[in-house]
Amino acid sequence: MSMTKLAAKAVNGEADAFLDLVKQLENSLYAMAKSILRKDEDVADALQETIMKAYKSVTSLREPKFFKTWMFRILINECHNLIAQRARADVVADVPTTDVAQADDYAKVDLREAVDRLEDPQRIAVILHYYEDLPIRQVALALDISESAAKMRLLRARDTLQRSLSTFREGKMNLGSI
Repeated sequence: MSMTKLAAKAVNGEADAFLDLVKQLENSLYAMAKSILRKDEDVADALQETIMKAYKSVTSLREPKFFKTWMFRILINECHNLIAQRARADVVADVPTTDVAQADDYAKVDLREAVDRLEDPQRIAVILHYYEDLPIRQVALALDISESAAKMRLLRARDTLQRSLSTFREGKMNLGSI
C-alpha cells in the first residue's frame, strides 16, 4: 500500500497504518537523526520523541501526502531540542568527525564523509533532497524555509562538496546526480 494511503488511514485513527508508516521510514529517520546528533543514545531519544509526538498528533495532519515531510520536520525539531538541552546543561559532546558506513565504492564513502562535514542547514537539505528523494518544495516545508532558500542551501552545499571532493581527486570531477 502506498505511503499516502497508509497516511490517510493513520490520519483517520488507524494505529496499524501509523506503525507501517514508521517502519517504512525507520532507516531514513535514523540516518537523518544520526547525521545531526551523531551519538546513538541521542538518536534513540530523538526517534522515540518523534514517534510519540507524531502518533499523538497524526490526526491533525491536513495533507496525508506530506506525511514523510511532516515526520522529518518533527525529527529535525527534536534533534535541535536535544542539542539545545545539551548546550543548556553545558555538556560537551564528543562528536566524531565522521561516521560512515562501510562501502565498496570509495567515491561513495568520500561523498558521504564530505556531506557529513557540511554545516547542519546544508547537510540536512542535502540528505532530505538527495538521499531521501524529497522534492525541493517538501525540503522547504520540512525545514520551514522558502523554496528559494532550500535551492540556495542545495547550491551552496554542492559547491562546498565539489571543492572538498576535488582536493581528494585529480582533475575535474563529475558530481553526477548530486
